[in-house]
Amino acid sequence: MYEYPALTSKDTNYGMESIKQSLEHQKKQYDKGSNVSSAIRKLWSYCSDRNFSGYDPHDALNSPVLRLSGKLPRQLAIQFLKRSPINFRSLFGIPKGENPKGLGLFLSAATKLYKMIGDDVYKSTAYKLAEKLALLRSEGYSSYCWGYNFDWQSRAFFLPKYTPTIVATTFIANSFIEAAQVFGDDEFLKIGISAAGFVAGDLNRSNLDDSICFSYSPKDKSCVHNANMLGAAFLAKVSNLADNDEYMELAYRSAEFSLRYQNPDGSWYYGVSPSQNWIDNFHTGYMIDTLSEYIRYSNRWELENSLNRAIDFYVNNLFTIDGVPKYYPNKLFPIDIHSCSQAIITLSDLSRKSASFQGLLEKCVNWILENMVDARGYFYFQKHKFYINKIPYMRWGQAWMLKALVEYYWYLLKTGKISGAENISDGYSIIFGEEGFSFEKVER
Repeated sequence: MYEYPALTSKDTNYGMESIKQSLEHQKKQYDKGSNVSSAIRKLWSYCSDRNFSGYDPHDALNSPVLRLSGKLPRQLAIQFLKRSPINFRSLFGIPKGENPKGLGLFLSAATKLYKMIGDDVYKSTAYKLAEKLALLRSEGYSSYCWGYNFDWQSRAFFLPKYTPTIVATTFIANSFIEAAQVFGDDEFLKIGISAAGFVAGDLNRSNLDDSICFSYSPKDKSCVHNANMLGAAFLAKVSNLADNDEYMELAYRSAEFSLRYQNPDGSWYYGVSPSQNWIDNFHTGYMIDTLSEYIRYSNRWELENSLNRAIDFYVNNLFTIDGVPKYYPNKLFPIDIHSCSQAIITLSDLSRKSASFQGLLEKCVNWILENMVDARGYFYFQKHKFYINKIPYMRWGQAWMLKALVEYYWYLLKTGKISGAENISDGYSIIFGEEGFSFEKVER
C-alpha cells in the first residue's frame, strides 16, 4: 500500500485527472525507492549471514590440488574455475575466505547505511569489519596496506596471497577515511592516512619525463592506468587531510602520466604494455571516478575537458540503448556483475551533478534488478548469450553490488527522488482498484 502525504487545499484545485497523474508519478518514485531498499536489505542479509565470506573468481590457487608452478598452468587453473558456470571449488578443496578488498567495500556500504538510516547494526558491523581489516594488513611494509587472500597470476606478474596492491589498499583506506568522517573515530582516520605512506614509499615508479606511474604492487613494474589514477586521487585526498605537499606533488605527477595516455576519443587502454591494449567497462568507470576525485582534491579544474571526453566515451560506447553495461565497446557479452555495479556507482555520481545522465542510470538499475539478481538476494556473476553463470562471488559480485545499491540509494535521497523516513508524516494511503482509486487517512 502506497502512502501519500496529506493533500492541501491548493492540491484540490487541479482536478481529479491531474491528481491521478501526480499520484501515478509519486507511486513510481515510491516503487523506485522501495525496490532498491528491498534489494539492499536482502543482499545485506545474504552477506552478513555468511560473515561476508565466500568464493572469488580468481581464488583457484587456494586449492591444494591446483597450487601449481609456472605462469601458464596457474593462468589455466584460474581461468578454468572463473569461466565455469559450475562451481567446482569444494571439489578442489578451496575454502571460502575473507577478501580484504571485499571487506573494505562492505565497510563502505555499512558506513553509508548508518549515515542514511542511523541503525546501530550498521555501525556495529562497520566496527567489526574495520577490526578485521586492521588484522589483515600486509606485514613487512612501512604503512597500512592490503592485498588479496589468494595467490594471483596475471598476464604480467605473479603475486603471492596478501601481497599489497595499490588497488586494494586505496579502496580500503578510503573506506576507513569515510568511516572516520561518519563515526568521528580518529583511529580510523590514522589508518586511512597511513596507507598513503605505502603508495608513496613502497611502490615502484615508472618515469615519463617529469611524470610517474605507480606500480600495481611492490613486486612488479607494470603501468596500469586505473591503478595509477587510484593512487593519484588517494594521495590528493590525503594531502588535504594531512596537509602534506609531497603527496600532492606525487599525485600531480602520477595523474599527468595517465593523462598523457588518454586516447583522442576520451578512452584509456588498460595499461601501457601492448598486451594491455584493451578498453572495458568497469576500468573506464574507475578512470572517470578517480579523475573526478583528483580534480576535486587538487583544484585542477582545467582537467574537466579530459574528464568530459572520458564521460562521453563511456556513456556512448559502453552501454546498449536499453542501459545494459557492455563488457567492451564492441562486445556486449559477458555482462559482468562488476561492470553492472561500477556503472551504478559512476552513473549515480554523474547524475547527482547533471540530470542528463539520470535516464541511463534508471535504465541500467532496472535492467540489473530484473536480470542479474537471485530470489535469495545475491547477484549473479555473468550473463552470457546462451546461459547465466549464477555463482555468487562475494567480493566481485556481492560486495560491489551492495556498495553500488547504497550509492544509488544515496543519489535518490540527495536528489529528492525519494524522501527519508524522517520526512514522512501523517498523510493518506491510496488504494488502487479496478474502478479507480480512493484515499484512506493514516495516523502515525
